[in-house]
Amino acid sequence: MSLSVSAHLSEKDEILKPIIQQVSLPELVSTHQVFHDLMSCIIEQQIHYRSTKKTFAKLLQKAEIDLLTTDNFSVLEEKGLQGVKLSERKYETMVQVLEFFQQNTPNWQSMTDDEVRKTLGSIKGVGKWTIDMILLYTLERKDVFPVDDYHLKQLMVKLYKLDPKTKLAANMKAVAAHWEPHRSYGVKYLLAFKEYEKTQAKLK
Repeated sequence: MSLSVSAHLSEKDEILKPIIQQVSLPELVSTHQVFHDLMSCIIEQQIHYRSTKKTFAKLLQKAEIDLLTTDNFSVLEEKGLQGVKLSERKYETMVQVLEFFQQNTPNWQSMTDDEVRKTLGSIKGVGKWTIDMILLYTLERKDVFPVDDYHLKQLMVKLYKLDPKTKLAANMKAVAAHWEPHRSYGVKYLLAFKEYEKTQAKLK
């Protein structure tokens, strides 16, 4: 991330300014593999870049898989998911994702954010939050704001004094509008601050 981005966010948002001075963004290396990361979101109910439980990683390790693909998914089912109880809804979504990727090979990098949303949204069971995670972490798009993210909601209610019961989504979007066209970085700074606070609390 360039200094101009952090300068822009600091200038536009007085709440973010001290956070940017205080925390560093984690160095995440994207897989750039939409299928792999989608399955992470479905199985773990969290994308693996943000996971603390590492459930998805442990299942892959159990199946001796580094990168999940349509070709080795059956190995994950046989070795990794053996004895793991998945809800019927989760399993149905996984099947829908598998079938989509067996039949389609989208060029994600050439798509706009809206095109990615439309394409992934056509898969039954894949919701807005999951799509935002793919845009934010897998495809590393610069201006994504996952308004449905539970942790982001908590943070913004606390830091920006938002009412969780009144027009929360609209008020979150209004705050994030000041970050454009770098909303992804605003989100990542807030999430990094949450981890920073947890670390500081343990030290006390």
